[in-house]
Amino acid sequence: MIWFFLVSDALTFSGLLVSYGFARHSLMPGMEWPVGELVFNKFPGISGSAPLMYVALMTFILIISSVTMVLAVEAGHRMDKKGVVKWLFLTVIGGLFFVGSQAYEWAHFIHGSHARVTLADGRTAFLEENPHEEGHMDPATFAMTLGSTHGEKMEGPEAYKLFENATHVTYGANMVENEYGPPSYANFFFFITGFHGFHVFSGVVINFIVLIMVIKGVFHRRGHYEMVEKAGLYWHFVDLVWVFVFTFFYLV
Repeated sequence: MIWFFLVSDALTFSGLLVSYGFARHSLMPGMEWPVGELVFNKFPGISGSAPLMYVALMTFILIISSVTMVLAVEAGHRMDKKGVVKWLFLTVIGGLFFVGSQAYEWAHFIHGSHARVTLADGRTAFLEENPHEEGHMDPATFAMTLGSTHGEKMEGPEAYKLFENATHVTYGANMVENEYGPPSYANFFFFITGFHGFHVFSGVVINFIVLIMVIKGVFHRRGHYEMVEKAGLYWHFVDLVWVFVFTFFYLV
C-alpha cells in the first residue's frame, strides 16, 4: 500500500511541476521569469549576497538524512536496536533542520530583497537595497536598476526623484503580487514548496513516532523492523521529490 501511495503522490507532484513549467513558458511578451540565484541570495549570519548557498545547504542536509535513514534500515535488518535509534534520531534532526530552513526561505521570500518599482513613465525598476532593511534611504547613495535586477543602473538624486514619483512599489511577495515578477511565480512557489514542506514535516512526525516505538523495544519484540523500512520509503520519496523541486525553482 505504501507503494500505491507513493506513486499517486508522485503523479501529484508531476502535475504541479508540469503546470509550473507551462506557466513559465507561457509568459506575455516583455515579462521576465525571476532568476533563482537573484531571489534566494541570503544566508543566515552573512550580510552580503550568497546566491543559492543556503538552499544548497538545505538540500545537502536532506540528502544526508536519506543516507542516515538507509543506515537505520540496515541496522534494523541486523536487529541492532542501538544502531536504529542512532541513525533514525539523526534523520529526524536532518528533517527538522530542513523544515526550519524552509521557513527561513519563506520569510526571506515574503520579506523581499529588491523592491519592484513602477515608474511614472511605465518603466519597471528594482531597488538595490530593500528599504525595510535599511530603515531609510539617502538620495545621495540611492540606486536602482531599470528593467530587471541586472539591468541598467541609475544612482543619486535623479534616480531617487524617479522613485518618489513612482506609481506603485511592491515589497516582497504574497498571493496577489510580488517584487520578483509574475504573480504566478509566487503562487507556484508557495504551493509547491509548501506542499513539499508539509510532506517533510509529516515525515519527521512519522519518523519520530517510529523512533519512540524503537526506543520502547516494540519492533525488537516483534522480531523485525519492517516499519522502519516503510517509513524509510516515504522519506526517500520526499528527498527525491525535492531534487526535482530544487532543479525547477532554483537552478533552471
